Amino acid sequence: MADNAETFGARSWLFAPGDSERKMAKAAAGPADVVLLDLEDAVAEEAKPAARTGVASFLADRPEDERGRLWVRINPLDGPHALADLAAVVPSRPGGVMLPKARGRADVEVLDHYLSALEVSAGIEPGTIRVIVLVTETAAAMFTTGTYKGAPRLVAMTWGAEDLADAVGASENRTPDGEYGFTYELARSLTLLGAATAEVAPIETIQGDFRDLDGLRARAARVRRDGYRGMLAIHPDQVAVINEAFTPTDEELADAREIVELFDAAPGAGVVSHRGAMLDRPHLARARALLAAGGRS
Repeated sequence: MADNAETFGARSWLFAPGDSERKMAKAAAGPADVVLLDLEDAVAEEAKPAARTGVASFLADRPEDERGRLWVRINPLDGPHALADLAAVVPSRPGGVMLPKARGRADVEVLDHYLSALEVSAGIEPGTIRVIVLVTETAAAMFTTGTYKGAPRLVAMTWGAEDLADAVGASENRTPDGEYGFTYELARSLTLLGAATAEVAPIETIQGDFRDLDGLRARAARVRRDGYRGMLAIHPDQVAVINEAFTPTDEELADAREIVELFDAAPGAGVVSHRGAMLDRPHLARARALLAAGGRS
């Protein structure tokens, strides 16, 4: 089985509608770390059968070494389309699957069973296809964000605010100043905590206003400081901003190297002095994590 113990290092996750070959091709040709070929929200109900066939063909036409960054957002497990989506796309070897409206770890386990059977049937090593879950799109799912530790194939968790607003009957999910309301900030926090518990990458949700690149830059920087490791995108113009925001700067990397070297020079020390501050072991752990992230960028 694929090992998900090491945090998956994708910064930008760009959606492309699965019913548009042109938009899928444009997304795949760009710099996004992961391209999410979307069979769920971007595709109308009556167009879903044709879209899944189109996505499968699009994947099959790509060189095999490119498919690792081409993932598919399938439809929810409790609806009529998920298994048909998987049966169509798994033989074309996508790098991973996004599971929307996940209700808890049990959904990932069911998905793993489906994927394993389809991988064997297609001659693919079981466990090859990885999984990211959308964990806050229903009210009930908010209470299961901490249940994903050890879930098979899982490498990342993300959250959504639009479906959650529908689920709770909200007329808006933002306050008059444009910030998310309490319930949605809670969803963001629970996703971050759930991902930390599961030891997978937390990925920030979309920014709907794709023209506001300055706002995107500020928001990406803020959630990165909070612990997020990447962000979903809905437009190609957002990708470069996201990649830059989640890539450690040369100054940050140099600082981290200094901290690691100080601790290496004082084995057994619980605290070291760095630029006038006393740093303890959690600072060392963060420095090592940042260096690892820099190496994946």
